[in-house]
Amino acid sequence: MAKAIHSMIRVLDEARSVDFYGKAFGLKIADRFGFDGFTLIYLRNDAADFEVELTVNHDRTEPYTLGDGYGHIAFAVDDLDAEHARFIELGLNPNPVKEFFREGSLLAKFFFVTDPDGYKIEVLQSRGRYK
Repeated sequence: MAKAIHSMIRVLDEARSVDFYGKAFGLKIADRFGFDGFTLIYLRNDAADFEVELTVNHDRTEPYTLGDGYGHIAFAVDDLDAEHARFIELGLNPNPVKEFFREGSLLAKFFFVTDPDGYKIEVLQSRGRYK
């Protein structure tokens, strides 16, 4: 059986991205590997083994074009409303909280936030299939 271990995104500014993911999701640097031309930074927290891998290409000076293929990554939290308020307080500019119903039942309660490079991140209330 396969196990998801990380999702990689290319970022322009390592410090700015590490700061954002630390403030937003409590992710800290688990490993950092520098190479000629690029650096890999693996971020995680104690809630899961899954990591966000930041790739910084040293010669890149222009923001990345995300195209129309990327959707989002998602994080589940215990108290969505408290997290939303905390994101606002930190100046992370989250979108409003939304509720998504299917066949009359609440399927998901969530909000989106965008990281410094424009990647969308869904923050979901931990419940049901979103644990």
